[in-house]
Amino acid sequence: MATVIRLSRFGKKKKPFYRVVVADSRNPRDGKYLEHIGSLNPMPEDEVFEIKRDRLEYWLAAGAQLSPTVKSLIKRKNSPKAAAPKAPTPAAKPSPEAKSQDSAPQDKA
Repeated sequence: MATVIRLSRFGKKKKPFYRVVVADSRNPRDGKYLEHIGSLNPMPEDEVFEIKRDRLEYWLAAGAQLSPTVKSLIKRKNSPKAAAPKAPTPAAKPSPEAKSQDSAPQDKA
């Protein structure tokens, strides 16, 4: 039996939610699966991806293959750039020099 670790879609129309499942590659996307090992919620601003590392390692050792989507999600989660919290970008403040030019009196001709 060829096993694959892939996403299975849940949720309702226009509000997807995915489970990371281990399934026989011959089963349909949302069909029968062997084990649920994680989840993906793409709807919030910060995408939420969770996976049970011990079960992932077990299934990889057992010969399961990662789907391209799950592979990229794991790679993105493990990158140091993704692990760092997103800092809010401060609004651009005008320089003091620009303020003084705006408030200077103008000569009307």
